[in-house]
Amino acid sequence: MTMNAELSETYACVPTMERGRGILISGNPKTNTITYCNGRSVILRNLDSPLDKTTIYGEHAYQTTLARFSPNGEWVASADVSGTVRIWGSYGDRALKNEFRVLSGRIDDLQWSADGQRIVACGDGKGKSFIRAFMWDSGTNVGEFDGHSRRVLSCAFKPTRPFRIISCGEDFLVNYYEGPPFKFKHSHRDHTNFVNCVRYSPDGTKFITVSSDKMGIIFDGKTGEKIGKLSIEDGHKGSIYAVSWSSDSTKVLTVSADKSAKVWEIMDDGNGKLVKTLATTGSGGLEDMLVGCLWLNNHLITVSLGGLFSVFSESDLDGAPITFSGHMKSASSLVCLLESDRKLILTSSYDGILVKWIQGVGFSCKLKRADNSQIKCFAAVENEIIISGFDNQVKRIALHGDECGDLESVDVGSQPKNLSFALKSPELVLISTDSTVCILRGTKITSTTQLGFISTTSAISPDGCEVIVGGQDGKLHIFSVAEDVLTEEAVLEKHRGAINAISYSPDTSLFATADLNREAVVWDRKSREIKLMNMLYHSARINCLAWSPNNSMVATGSLDTCVIIYEIDKPASTRTTIKGAHLGGVYGLSFISDDTIVSSGEDACVRVWKLTQV
Repeated sequence: MTMNAELSETYACVPTMERGRGILISGNPKTNTITYCNGRSVILRNLDSPLDKTTIYGEHAYQTTLARFSPNGEWVASADVSGTVRIWGSYGDRALKNEFRVLSGRIDDLQWSADGQRIVACGDGKGKSFIRAFMWDSGTNVGEFDGHSRRVLSCAFKPTRPFRIISCGEDFLVNYYEGPPFKFKHSHRDHTNFVNCVRYSPDGTKFITVSSDKMGIIFDGKTGEKIGKLSIEDGHKGSIYAVSWSSDSTKVLTVSADKSAKVWEIMDDGNGKLVKTLATTGSGGLEDMLVGCLWLNNHLITVSLGGLFSVFSESDLDGAPITFSGHMKSASSLVCLLESDRKLILTSSYDGILVKWIQGVGFSCKLKRADNSQIKCFAAVENEIIISGFDNQVKRIALHGDECGDLESVDVGSQPKNLSFALKSPELVLISTDSTVCILRGTKITSTTQLGFISTTSAISPDGCEVIVGGQDGKLHIFSVAEDVLTEEAVLEKHRGAINAISYSPDTSLFATADLNREAVVWDRKSREIKLMNMLYHSARINCLAWSPNNSMVATGSLDTCVIIYEIDKPASTRTTIKGAHLGGVYGLSFISDDTIVSSGEDACVRVWKLTQV
């Protein structure tokens, strides 16, 4: 029998944010799917079933900036900071249709024409053209776009014939082009600051521009003449970053740096009247600034600088929104906790974000700490987490449900390289640095052992009576622990690279080790003999190890983007490989049950895999 691994759930990352800039989220009204970008990934997230219908496209060579569905929903055009646009299938194997180098710099916005035949893209031209319109199948230019002197932040394609293109940008201008072939017709300078976003109404009769001058201006869609503006009395108190129309072309949604989202009704005379200011959640801090929005069918979606999505229902604007979030940076550590009837997953990223997930539900909450310092090492047990950053401090934090309790800080003399709990007596924590290992009991360091070698990682047995320290030289140093004093018992030599991961099996009869030279080894703890070897199937360094609860399997996660699962009583050659588990590499790995494994990685996503015997 062989084992098969299938993707069961994906907990998606949030968009990459930049303060002072809006971000673009777009959607496919036919499938209720939204799309946004993080790093080199394009995320397609289904609002109705986000866990099993979220997919990630990772074929760009550079950081992506935005993606848009074609009018028929069959294709996606995605752009990146190099000025490249890739057009690929939104279903199945994501077949690449075309790739074009459109601009010489970053692309900030793109739009399809209503017939799906043309695409207009705009951004930073690095001294050359800031806008380009082209045929989607051949890349042929369909116009000349003069009139801008600085970066163009947004563009819009009139959804009805005769086609028109509108652009706006950092030169405070709103330009109007007729075509095809498109050519400059006239320009408006009604805004007094960056014009951040322009959008045509779905019926093509109007378009609206919003700006950092806190104003929204409505223009006639056919002639490009100004016809009205959003009410200033009820207006935003900060830069307006994004705007989106309702499907019936009568209302717009705007979001702003003043941390508010507003719904406006566009009157017959062209002016906008405030309908509702949406209640936003958050503490009122910088991360609550709203930078993106989308009106998709019955959903009004806003996204904050901190990556919190809020989904309101058009039919109940007073109701509480559905909220979800995730990591923005690489999810570097992962711990699974079993809580009565729920299976919890805790993940951390170096930017100081701790996220709690629930299997089968997805995002639960972000754990708020008293200090939001960066995180390098992270470990957790049921009611407590321990973290260290890029200083000498180790912090123990009590967990009370979704809240973090008091923080207790301990100075260990130099930057910690690894933290591990003795799982059966969690007040005991092993801390390793470059040249020492410390035993921390509660908040007191009870012993510090000087090592005669450079350590790279370490682990303490669940019962707390044995410690393994891995060295830069590839040797494993085994210490016994008696009354918190470490005594060296043995040195094991097998690895040919620096040790990068050590993990005890749940019943403590075995332990697994892995190195930077791609090799993993399973050892018998009692005899210290090799139990399983030749685990050399990764093509880059191994970052993490995980044991199944029944001790029958060990999994490795690597920089080569793969997860490999080995069965202990079978040869290593019968392994099960999950290829491309995480774009950029796998950094966290844990079994949540004997047939379910969870991984996290460089792409800031968390994935749950189901193992089946076939």
